[in-house]
Amino acid sequence: MGNANVSDVTIRPEEADFFAKLARDWWNPRGPMASLHQVNPVRLAFIRDSIDAHWPDAEREAKPLAGKAALDIGCGAGLLCEPLARLGADVTGVDAAAENVAAASAHAEAMGLDIRYMAGEVAGLDIGTFDLVTCVEVIEHVADKRAFLRDVAARLAPDGLLVMSTPNRTAASRVLLVGAAEAVGYVPKGTHDWNDFVTPEELGGLLAEAGLTVTAQRGIAWRPGKGLHLSENMALNYILAARRA
Repeated sequence: MGNANVSDVTIRPEEADFFAKLARDWWNPRGPMASLHQVNPVRLAFIRDSIDAHWPDAEREAKPLAGKAALDIGCGAGLLCEPLARLGADVTGVDAAAENVAAASAHAEAMGLDIRYMAGEVAGLDIGTFDLVTCVEVIEHVADKRAFLRDVAARLAPDGLLVMSTPNRTAASRVLLVGAAEAVGYVPKGTHDWNDFVTPEELGGLLAEAGLTVTAQRGIAWRPGKGLHLSENMALNYILAARRA
């Protein structure tokens, strides 16, 4: 994967292969990745709020990331990279699966968006640092979470903003995100291993070890009539912002 050596590898090969097989379907809102299309606007609302809080001058701007570099780690086929580019960022997307990067590049070109996509492990790529780093639904697929977060922190500029989201490890997430979601086809079977989920307390501690401090945190919840939304309830999934301590 890229020019990563063995010590750089944190994404399990079987995890990359699993998502690579889904690459051609990422952009189908009714396909196997439909859940990502539904959660993306919720994540983006949090990201926009975090941008406005981190860079106060951005609040009045239609393109608050103009002049800023953004990195999406575990970018898949670019579902988050493209809106970040539309917010004005110079975007780089990195994914362990080359098939995802190919799908992302093709879609961005079709949309007329200039996004740099790279296949490999973020630790093994010479890409510098970024004002904004996003990493959504990735850490639960990582074998060595401590090493991975060290690599993530190394990509963050001194005054940069990090946004991460991941499932919480709770009884509710075991039943709903793994059991029920896969049983009804909301996510492809094999997407989640509940034992790899990370609680907000654990993630906060790991980020602190990497020299980062959490500045905001919200749950991503679901209820009938409202669907997915930002909430104080973090039992299923949560999203957070962090910066250097």
